[in-house]
Amino acid sequence: MSQYRIGVDLGGTKTEAVLLDGQSRIARRERVPTPGDYNGIVGAIASLVARAADGLPGGLGSVGRIGVCTPGTEYGPDRLIANSNTPSLRDRPLRRDIREVLRRDDIVIENDANCFALAESVMGAGSGYDVVFGVIMGTGVGGGIVIGERIHRGASGIAGEWGHHTLHAGGNRCYCGRNGCVETYLSGPALESRWAQMTGRAEGMPQIAERVTRDGGIARGARDAEDARAWLEEAVGNFGLALANVVDILDPDAIVMGGGLSNMDVWYGAGAESVRKNVFSGLASDVPILRNRLGDSAGVIGACLI
Repeated sequence: MSQYRIGVDLGGTKTEAVLLDGQSRIARRERVPTPGDYNGIVGAIASLVARAADGLPGGLGSVGRIGVCTPGTEYGPDRLIANSNTPSLRDRPLRRDIREVLRRDDIVIENDANCFALAESVMGAGSGYDVVFGVIMGTGVGGGIVIGERIHRGASGIAGEWGHHTLHAGGNRCYCGRNGCVETYLSGPALESRWAQMTGRAEGMPQIAERVTRDGGIARGARDAEDARAWLEEAVGNFGLALANVVDILDPDAIVMGGGLSNMDVWYGAGAESVRKNVFSGLASDVPILRNRLGDSAGVIGACLI
């Protein structure tokens, strides 16, 4: 078996490839903007893989299995992509098309949240825990379950998709066609939209996060502090209720936070307290909610590990 592995992380705005050596060290890394069309995506992935292997003694032939993490899951005999928040991928045979371009049969596709959870379980914050729930909070909301350093996909491949369980019946409309999904309340765009509604200010999450302190208060100098505080209390309440539902069902040993919103201190303070208040059993109330260690490299490292 080759000592080299290549992983590709297909994101909404950027696509990244890394080459891992035999000691699981990153030997090569490259990022490019993600194309907006399907054929462009396939071409970008194939080009990144080829360049990652360029210069190796045997070229691409000296690389073991190639993993690609992507939003969505595969279904059916043709392994089409479903449940993706990237419209151009939906109902497309991504695995087959990458295989044809690279002339490799050992291309593996995996959900991006699962790759994140796997990487953090094996090499990151979840190392040493048996059952790890990996949380993605960013442009979308997703999750992955890893048990004994193996991804648990479920019978239909949707295990861990907490972003599309119903948080509020009859609530906000979701791109998936349903109403009230967690993603419509706790994703970056949803939180920004709600902030604008409640405070009258159209700001991005980096600016909003600056106003929020670790203890769940509002940073000094924040304008319209009462409106901001109301927004924060609502966000923390939704976070606690949504994640407590996961804890009640899965009872994980640890939860690892990922995605751009995971950098907000509030989830580890007031957010964790909200989870504790909402879980069914006090025995599960001390599950650690951890910051990721691998940053935005978790997805691409996970792709190497699948």
